[in-house]
Amino acid sequence: MNALEIRNLTKVFPGFTLDNLNLTLPSGCIMGLIGENGAGKSTTIKLILDMIRKDSGTITILGKDNQDSIELTKEEIGVVMDEAGIPECLTTVQVGKVMKNTFRNWDEEEYSRMLTKLALPDKKQFKDFSRGMKMKLGIAIAMSHKSKLLILDEATSGLDPVVRDEVVEMFSDFTRDETHSILISSHIVSDLEKLCDYVAFLHKGKLLLCEEKDRLLDEYGLIHCTAEELQKLPAESVKYKKENPYGVEAMVPRSVVPAGINISPISIEELFVFMVKEAR
Repeated sequence: MNALEIRNLTKVFPGFTLDNLNLTLPSGCIMGLIGENGAGKSTTIKLILDMIRKDSGTITILGKDNQDSIELTKEEIGVVMDEAGIPECLTTVQVGKVMKNTFRNWDEEEYSRMLTKLALPDKKQFKDFSRGMKMKLGIAIAMSHKSKLLILDEATSGLDPVVRDEVVEMFSDFTRDETHSILISSHIVSDLEKLCDYVAFLHKGKLLLCEEKDRLLDEYGLIHCTAEELQKLPAESVKYKKENPYGVEAMVPRSVVPAGINISPISIEELFVFMVKEAR
């Protein structure tokens, strides 16, 4: 069973359309949703959680339609949004008591362990938390009620590099259980490159690509060559090129590069930037 299936999902706003989105997240995997601000990442997550109504298409979470059974499904979903929605007067201990009466599978011991691991205070009120502390508390809650699917919207935003690395490791450990999966959006592409099995590129409401990360990195590379050398390659294979006084830089499938032209690895961030520039 797939953790998440999105088919022909469309949502129209004045000035923006999420257009015919198709995604599949297999169980036991992590998918990174990558896109610039306004690309449709948060809109997609809100549609998955039925926080806003879709215009057309279907969304299936853990084998269930998201509109038919979202109340049952929420027990199995851990959610971290950009805004945590926690009353400002509460401490982390009081938040735990609230969540105990919210989730049937609330694990007090795991919550306490997460608070310690993420260095969150017992007595400070939520209103006095930094942005990074608020995100860490959201992560602690999401991972303390036996979730099978984590849906994370910019969950590493506001965290310092050391804590980000710890959180990325926690997410990776979470999916060692093959019934656990994660959908995470982030503008910090380096985090997703370390973490994800699949990447999905959104640009202006359209899905540019959704593929296994390792397959993408194996398939594409960067070449630096002369304009004459580039012309010898099939025109359709040149996904993006940038000319300068010293030659041409181009993103191409490794399979078309002849002997004698050096090809260097490409990062997920470079791949995304190149694809967005081509889509403009």
